[in-house]
Amino acid sequence: MGAECLRWPRRAAHSRCPHLSTWSLALALFLTGAVLVRSAGACDVCAPYTPPGPRPAALGPRLTVATQYTRYRTLEEDGQQVPNPQDEFLDSVITQVVGGYQLTPRLGVQINLPLISREYRRLEDGAAVRGDESGVGDLLLQANLVAYRMETATAVFRLTLLGGLKLPTGNSDPLGEEFVPDGAREPAEEEASGIHGHDLALGSGSVDGLVGGQLYWGWERLFFSGTLHYDIRGEGSFDYRFANALLWAGGPGVYAYVAGDRSLGVQAALTGETKGKDRQQGRAVDDSAVTRLYLGPSAVLTWGPSLDAEVAADIPVVRHNTALQIVPDVRIRAAATWRF
Repeated sequence: MGAECLRWPRRAAHSRCPHLSTWSLALALFLTGAVLVRSAGACDVCAPYTPPGPRPAALGPRLTVATQYTRYRTLEEDGQQVPNPQDEFLDSVITQVVGGYQLTPRLGVQINLPLISREYRRLEDGAAVRGDESGVGDLLLQANLVAYRMETATAVFRLTLLGGLKLPTGNSDPLGEEFVPDGAREPAEEEASGIHGHDLALGSGSVDGLVGGQLYWGWERLFFSGTLHYDIRGEGSFDYRFANALLWAGGPGVYAYVAGDRSLGVQAALTGETKGKDRQQGRAVDDSAVTRLYLGPSAVLTWGPSLDAEVAADIPVVRHNTALQIVPDVRIRAAATWRF
């Protein structure tokens, strides 16, 4: 694309840049459908963070801090709310520290280090017990490739492909709660809790893969952004294998404020996640499959050439689960990215 092409939010009376092609708009609509149609979930999943926004990535380093808080207070069994006589709860905070480097205008790499803190109250051996798990989660190495981009005086479209490798750096000891050593008897049935070892584990003990995509489409002050991730899980600690998971987020928005390199956009965000049943020692883990769909507002801020920020609130509108699980009531997300 020639240097005379002006990037949003600037305007120009004339431009020699090509307009968005029909196939690129069709691709945007297809991925929009992929993001919005699939509905599902995972016990406490925080998608790997890749900075969104209208501007192309500048060459060089960047640093992102992204935090997700999830509040769990509701017990459900097979998708139906049930009483919570022991006042079980789970408060989860996942903070991702992301170091990135844009090698070329199309290719960037990043490393995601999650810091996890979970406080809970659950039923153990017939009594309610409070506890917490905190520490480093599983490290992710990720590459981002801009597969297609188009910019005109009033429009921009970018499609980015994502691929990564997750390394087992987080503590996976809670996965051993239901592990039965060879020759040992199955544990006696106890009153069930909605919070399980796989909800509290900071890592999986497995090397996993990630593939996905991210798109941004803007015209005048209107825009759409969407992200799709698919986690490919391997067998980890205590013969435990988390089920593959699909995660997505996206929705339409409008820039309420634009002034040079400063902007404020507001967005209606639809976020979802899905996974089937995990497996341990060759058996399905009945209390591990979930489907969740969230809806809520999101705001995206650009401030000068170096700072991007966003904040979002997610309210669950669809919750499905197998067996007895504690489920989220609200989720808050915030992030800030500095480019150097």
